[in-house]
Amino acid sequence: MTSNRAASEFSEISPEHNALLSNLPRAVKDAIFPHLKLVAVPLGKVLYEPGQTMLDASSPTDCIVSLLYVMENGDSAEIAVIGNEGVVGVSLFMGGQSTSSRAVVQSGGHVYKLDAKMLRAEFGRHQELLFLMLRYTQALLTQMAQTAVCNRHHSIDQQLCRWLLLSLDRLRGSEVAMTQELIANMLGVRREGVTEAAGKLQKLGVIEYSRGKITVLDRPKLEELSCECYDVVRKETDRLLDWETPVRKTVL
Repeated sequence: MTSNRAASEFSEISPEHNALLSNLPRAVKDAIFPHLKLVAVPLGKVLYEPGQTMLDASSPTDCIVSLLYVMENGDSAEIAVIGNEGVVGVSLFMGGQSTSSRAVVQSGGHVYKLDAKMLRAEFGRHQELLFLMLRYTQALLTQMAQTAVCNRHHSIDQQLCRWLLLSLDRLRGSEVAMTQELIANMLGVRREGVTEAAGKLQKLGVIEYSRGKITVLDRPKLEELSCECYDVVRKETDRLLDWETPVRKTVL
């Protein structure tokens, strides 16, 4: 019974559920789609560690992956979030095989994995793939830079709003499965700060928090309470990639 449910779940997922894969030229799709491997990734799964040689790239369909910078004492902070708009492993086609960050699944789901050698080979063969991946990388760098600015200059309340909005853009529905402790680790702040910020949003009727799940009840208000960092990242991503993610097509 369990295996049948798992097979059914996998059959409902396709590479087209990832925006980057969906927007590849037909010639590239024909070349790489037969070699994609669909893998279930649970919450907390580490896709790669700092300095680890990457063997494949991961394209999320219905999960969220956080890129974290980890300090020597074990403290960490999120530098970017990747969902169905992108790919985990840009260093593979940027000339490196490892990075100083850690990639960990913050919301469980599925990814399509592609062997690193094949990705680099196709990257060299198809100019359209080259341009697409470089534009995505620029969008990712924008998010990283804006996250650094946000963490330095904006309140925990605003950071939480930004984080929730970025997460919602990469998920179906209005619910984020995440404990306050994990959110605090992502933002690099104390848990008490996240608890207080989440409590304020709940009192305002913007979110509902229960048993490790945050449900956004009033997205327009959430956007209003967020700092400008979310809007900067969203607009730059839309400008560079010029498409609607599968989630936005469903929601809108």
